[in-house]
Amino acid sequence: MAVVVIWWRAVLRALRVALPRLLTGTDGLTTRGDRTVAAVLSALFALLAAVGNATGTVLQRLAARTVPAGDAFSPRLVRHLVRNPAWLGGIAVVVGAAACQALALALGSLVLVQPILVTELPLALVIACALARRRLPAAGWAGSLSVAVGLGLALAAAAPSGAGTEVSSATWVVTLLATVGAITLCAAAAAPRPRGKARAALFSAASAIGYALTATLMKSATDIFDRHGPGAFFASWQTYGFVAAGACALFLLANALESGPLVVSQPVLTLGEALVSLALGIVVYGDRVRTGWWLIPEAIGAVLVTWGVLVLSRVRMEDEREE
Repeated sequence: MAVVVIWWRAVLRALRVALPRLLTGTDGLTTRGDRTVAAVLSALFALLAAVGNATGTVLQRLAARTVPAGDAFSPRLVRHLVRNPAWLGGIAVVVGAAACQALALALGSLVLVQPILVTELPLALVIACALARRRLPAAGWAGSLSVAVGLGLALAAAAPSGAGTEVSSATWVVTLLATVGAITLCAAAAAPRPRGKARAALFSAASAIGYALTATLMKSATDIFDRHGPGAFFASWQTYGFVAAGACALFLLANALESGPLVVSQPVLTLGEALVSLALGIVVYGDRVRTGWWLIPEAIGAVLVTWGVLVLSRVRMEDEREE
């Protein structure tokens, strides 16, 4: 469980650095230097969230492989998992990763934080290979490098920044109608289809929209906590909204993974969540990215990320077959 300890130590060190900024609150970001520091800390916590999610996924997969086939979908499954240190460690890291994502959203914009979470896919492969003491294939390194370079290029060119956190009731109504409607349409289109690529892609698209909505509501909830304290946080509808949206997205993801090959569901989920989050950040919060000729390096970066995700999805599927 050394990987869990290492991750938590990194989080605690980041918290020590960020604590003065967190205590100041977003209202204290009055200078350009303050906003730059907040953006750097936001990116750091987003990367820690990606590492945490990747670590949690790997540990839970290791634990799931030890469950007897006859215990699946039964109360014995839970009893077996809670006695497994790998599963408990995975849950501890996933919970911490959610907190890191909340801190990242409190310090930075949606259009900065969510794309960084794309790195969860290459990180999961690297961590899985390290724990299994086997070498990552060349295609895995190529895909990971492509994602890293593409994401860095796109973020550097876009220079994402937040405009504010005040959202009108009308904007929330339109956002919820659009996202919930799109989720419903995708799920309704997937349900009657037989198992296969189309069904997996549709459920993955619905899950991606759900996770993007979760992040959008989480940012609003963390801002309420920052401005008005824990009482207002637990009294706000956004808090319970992001919990419900996250649970729905997780359920849809489970259906996507059961419906078809990972090489279809993983790219749709990973890229879809980033793109929808980008759109919601711009529409709901007024986040900004550079346009004009900057669109050229942004597009190149997006292509590199897309290619890397597609390659890594195939590598991950082959890895799971070998297991």
